[in-house]
Amino acid sequence: MVRIIALIVLLIPGAFAAYGIKLMRDMVFGILQPPFTSLFLQFTAGFLLFLLGLGFVAGFILHRDRKRNKVQDRFQKGDRYNS
Repeated sequence: MVRIIALIVLLIPGAFAAYGIKLMRDMVFGILQPPFTSLFLQFTAGFLLFLLGLGFVAGFILHRDRKRNKVQDRFQKGDRYNS
C-alpha cells in the first residue's frame, strides 16, 4: 500500500511536468491554449510547471537515496562548512 501511495505522489508532479512540456511545445508551434492570453505567458507557465514537477521528482529520489545511503559523500546531508 505504501508503494502505491509513493507512486501516486510521483505521478502527480510528473503529470504537471508533462503538461508543462506540452504548453512549451504548443508555444513553439504557435498554438494558444484557452486560459492564456499570450504565447509568452503560456511558455512561462509551462516552464514553471516543468521545473516544479521535475524538481519535486528529483528531490523525492534524492531523499529516498539519502535514507538508504546510496549517494556520494557530497550529496550527504550534514554540516557543509566542516569539510
